[in-house]
Amino acid sequence: MSQPQANPPLLTRRDLLKILGGTGASILFTQIFSSGPLSADAVQGLHRESEASATHQWHMVIDLEQCIGCQYCVWACQATNDVPDEEMRWNVGFPERTEGGTDFFMTRPCLHCEEAPCVRVCPVGATWLREDGIVAMDYDRCIGCRYCEVACPYDVRRFNWGESETENAYQPLWGTPEVPRRPRGVVEKCTFCSHRIDRGLAQGLTPGVDPQATPACVNACPVGARIFGDVNDAESPISKYLAEHETFRLREEYGTVPKVHYVRPEKES
Repeated sequence: MSQPQANPPLLTRRDLLKILGGTGASILFTQIFSSGPLSADAVQGLHRESEASATHQWHMVIDLEQCIGCQYCVWACQATNDVPDEEMRWNVGFPERTEGGTDFFMTRPCLHCEEAPCVRVCPVGATWLREDGIVAMDYDRCIGCRYCEVACPYDVRRFNWGESETENAYQPLWGTPEVPRRPRGVVEKCTFCSHRIDRGLAQGLTPGVDPQATPACVNACPVGARIFGDVNDAESPISKYLAEHETFRLREEYGTVPKVHYVRPEKES
């Protein structure tokens, strides 16, 4: 389910490639980005219609102490978001060990940063921060420059080098595809299953409580190691969880203010 737009793209990826393939491409490129439809003034203020509202602020907790490393969250993400290729995973997972020698399984989706470097560097407004705090992508607008991929300090963006025709081995066991597969030449990433959130809110459901409105990775966890919800709601499961547990956020010193919180994989003695 693609995100609806209030305005059509000012310049699509295909348009830009045609322009760059013509005579005087460098001159046109400069004009487009300095004073044309892709200038900072044109991109700034570009709004898209969606169910997103500042009333909500969506956050996630990943409890590394409870996680058993089953990878159900990884596989459910790949099925639901139709990510068939292993190297394109939106939800990264790998075994890790603390300095104290405790083995644990680390998982890392897009952290949906409040101060997202990827948003700042995108020259065409193809990635932006929704009012509800989700960092969204417009695949029709993306020109494949990969600036966002380089700027992300968490390595959670993936560039689609080719048109994937691979059968998704995680379907239907771990879920059925709920969003279109992305085209060649764009960067893709975790969306917090925003299509579920938007649809759920429209149906009067509560993300983080009702499974139909909750990210697939959260639903798939057999031990409840992932908690999701609206931190603006003091009665939400995530608000209560954050109030009762000590958490940290990855690379907080970068000032990105991630919306994914972690519980350490070993209890403090």
